[in-house]
Amino acid sequence: MTVTGSRRESPLSYNIEVQETKQDHFKVKSKFEPAGDQPKVIDEIVKRVNESVPRQTLLGITGSGKTFTMAKIIELTQKPALVLAHNKTLAGQLCNEFKEFFPENRVEYFISYYDYYQPESYLPHSDTFIEKTAKVNDDIDRLRYSTTRSIFERDDVIVVASVSCIYGLGIPELYFKSAILLEIGMLIDLKEFLNQLVGIQYRRNDTQISRGLFRVRGEIIEIHQADEERILRIEFFGDEIERLAYVDRLTGEVLELMDEVKVFPAKHYVTDEDTLERAVKQIEKELEEKVNEFKKQGKDVEAQRILQRTRYDIEMIKEVGYCNGIENYSRILEGREPGSSPQVLIDYMNRRYGEDGWICFIDESHMTLPQLRAMYHGDLSRKSVLVDYGFRLPCAIDNRPLKYEEFDLRAKQIIYVSATPGEEELERSPKPTELIIRPTGLVDPELEIHETKGQVDKLIEEIKIRTARSLDPEQYYAADETMYFPKNEKVIVNTLTKKMAEDLSEYLVEHDIAARYLHSEIKSLDRIKLLNDLRKDEYDVLVGVNLLREGIDLPEVSLVCIMDADKEGFLRNFRTLIQMIGRAARNSKSKVIMFADRTTDSMAKAIDETDRRREMQVAHNIEHCIIPRTVLKPVSNPILDAFDKLDEEQRIAASALFDSMLNKPLAQMSKRDLIQAIDKLEDEMKDAAKSLDFENAALYRDHLKSLREKLEEK
Repeated sequence: MTVTGSRRESPLSYNIEVQETKQDHFKVKSKFEPAGDQPKVIDEIVKRVNESVPRQTLLGITGSGKTFTMAKIIELTQKPALVLAHNKTLAGQLCNEFKEFFPENRVEYFISYYDYYQPESYLPHSDTFIEKTAKVNDDIDRLRYSTTRSIFERDDVIVVASVSCIYGLGIPELYFKSAILLEIGMLIDLKEFLNQLVGIQYRRNDTQISRGLFRVRGEIIEIHQADEERILRIEFFGDEIERLAYVDRLTGEVLELMDEVKVFPAKHYVTDEDTLERAVKQIEKELEEKVNEFKKQGKDVEAQRILQRTRYDIEMIKEVGYCNGIENYSRILEGREPGSSPQVLIDYMNRRYGEDGWICFIDESHMTLPQLRAMYHGDLSRKSVLVDYGFRLPCAIDNRPLKYEEFDLRAKQIIYVSATPGEEELERSPKPTELIIRPTGLVDPELEIHETKGQVDKLIEEIKIRTARSLDPEQYYAADETMYFPKNEKVIVNTLTKKMAEDLSEYLVEHDIAARYLHSEIKSLDRIKLLNDLRKDEYDVLVGVNLLREGIDLPEVSLVCIMDADKEGFLRNFRTLIQMIGRAARNSKSKVIMFADRTTDSMAKAIDETDRRREMQVAHNIEHCIIPRTVLKPVSNPILDAFDKLDEEQRIAASALFDSMLNKPLAQMSKRDLIQAIDKLEDEMKDAAKSLDFENAALYRDHLKSLREKLEEK
């Protein structure tokens, strides 16, 4: 793909168009070749993809190499892919694995950029209006822009996404066409170029630089693009671009010289003055209609409320081109018809590669599909209340996720991937392609049932047996000889609630067991770090709810305990139990203990299915003289590594700075000491920011996080 334009024109007159070029080839890099059931499965699915079969199901058990199988399918079909996961932790792990398989291709991570999100809502029974509150993760936001840029620029793209990708993302054509191409030797009217930057949502700030900002210093313009950690420095000689370089945002060191660069919009929603003027008129028209409707119904309070709120938004849009909650006017800003669907990430894929030019994998489809179905209805219910009570105009309802039917129409080729596919997957696709035999020879775990009386004492007993075992290198195969080798076996415990997970984790710690808990309130990147820390011997037992089911790859885990396994319901149904059992299926010494006072139908079904698979696996191993060995994978995580911004020299300086702020070592500090240190560091951080010493302010901020984590442990 190339972008055409004259080297001697202003970027404002650029006619940007996508040209087809020779496709970059996907190439899997791995020491392994397909084995077990993988060759048969890969051949069958690739054949169907090439025959344009719209729906397929890959029934792959835990540890059978589903991700490797998907990678080989992408390699053989040479089609870009969108891989959907039902939670951020699984998406992060999948992204990590695909990056390892495709080091020469683009693997992108696209999830919700909120660390915390409380949507705008109204509770009529108590007359309570809840304002929207959210905390955006800047790193994840950058990766989202990196995703859309990669789709525009490259043919070899794999996007690993959560179901949040079905929310609106602006208009793909406008986003792509708004990109500004810069080349060495190009003549540019500087004033018009700065106006163009403002037009694609960049803001000028000559004192500091962060994502979405630019600054001007004489004949040098520096831009922090939405998808970059580096700063783009443009050096002029008169009106001619003399040099293009990416520089370190802290030190200013030149990292890379460029012949040409494309500057993409700072926001996915790109508008111009004409669009805003048209949109304001349409908002005013819809406001008038809604006010009249309320007055006819005798709802004077609602009429006055919507009038005041919308007029304020209109004034903000006129003055600054933006208002809080502007996404609620997205249908009008985009020029869509009422009831029409928004443009989402899938539309970016379709515009770039064609509807039949890419594959959609839905990982753990038995969980992901219900989420895709539910998101629209939950959003509609909340928005309808806001509209009915005068907090939002009807156009707010069209700021929504896709309906499931709309998603289904946009994705032409879908491969459902699950160890326990649901009824929809089985009905809509040919006979499932089963991936039962693991290349490693590992078999499904042994199952035991213990009564709930004294279950915690039994749990502690079993944990101590496992954690006391040193790993025998003869029983493990290390994918990399230089990789970290854990000291002992690990344990996963599944509870029914978040509170139970926290309480049980605390109780285990009191009994000298290194334990942590994991649930949905923990930040996205912290979840990935928690899983990595378990593998690196930071602790031995991970306690969680349903986040420890689908797709979590922890080969060091030899024991999975399911508390209250007989509490029939969503968290203890057949598919859930199979997934929990699967967490122990990556270790040659695996065992699962169910604590229950009776055997429910779900338990019986899960036990029978596990026994069926185990029988097939054992028979295969005997026939081919295979001795099962656990495969250990590297602990490093490219996603976390990408956020590690300090080099070794900076780390040493940061450590010295941190130590100078404290009166005693961190490990010896009491709760009172920690609170005093936090107050002191907060003051220092604010003072550094006021004096524009942003580098030290950032160091103080990072150490504040460490102190607060330590305080939580206390």
